[in-house]
Amino acid sequence: MVVPLLWMITIGLKSRTAVFDIPPKLLPHEWTWSNFINGPKAIHFPKLLLNSFIITGLSVIGGVLTAMMAGYALARLRFPGRKTWFYLFVGSMLLPGVVGLIPLFQMYKSIGWYDTWLPLIVPAFLGGNPLFIFLARQYFLAIPYSIDEAAKIDGAGHLRIFVSVMLPLTRPAWLTMAILAFQASWNDYLNPLVYLYSSGKWPLSVGMASFISPFAGKTPDWSYYMATNLLYMLPPLIIFFAAQRYFIQGLGALGSTNQK
Repeated sequence: MVVPLLWMITIGLKSRTAVFDIPPKLLPHEWTWSNFINGPKAIHFPKLLLNSFIITGLSVIGGVLTAMMAGYALARLRFPGRKTWFYLFVGSMLLPGVVGLIPLFQMYKSIGWYDTWLPLIVPAFLGGNPLFIFLARQYFLAIPYSIDEAAKIDGAGHLRIFVSVMLPLTRPAWLTMAILAFQASWNDYLNPLVYLYSSGKWPLSVGMASFISPFAGKTPDWSYYMATNLLYMLPPLIIFFAAQRYFIQGLGALGSTNQK
């Protein structure tokens, strides 16, 4: 697992000609640190980085918030068809995302959302991810109902219980969702490629592909590509290692919650 990362680093520090040395050398003869400056300049890295942070940040907020709200409703509220809705949410995970790609594209284009960030952000606020809803429901089921009853005696409604009581108790769950949502949105290449035409609106996932695009008409500069790719990988790595304790708790608790 570590060898490809080390190979990326050594190529990112080599000159363009040294990349093709035969036999290949693990350590470069000359350390070309300028690749980490010239590579990002080639694709307007700061602009694409800002685009990625905006799209990813809003997607994470929308996906986690709506999944937690849906999970709370399925686990703590009593309403007709509750189990049916839950089975529909879980069953939707069996469908690959590409199944709805063409009809969704036609719908978004017909309402004027083509070449905007809306198709990448708005769906996250309309239900989130079925896996996140499942994870949230399992966490809420593991919390004793006596907590809800005590809060209701004190005059709290469902919104107050959800915000002030349940969210702090389920911190590992929604932090796990946030990490997974961040990585999924940050690395999403297909959807931005389909819905965004203007290069100024691209996120980094699409901008990185321009290094090795067959339409570029020239040989890819692999040293620039690897150096920039290392910078592209830093945000999700930092977030994961900063919150890995909650991430492990969130996934590990799935096996300890009760099915109801």
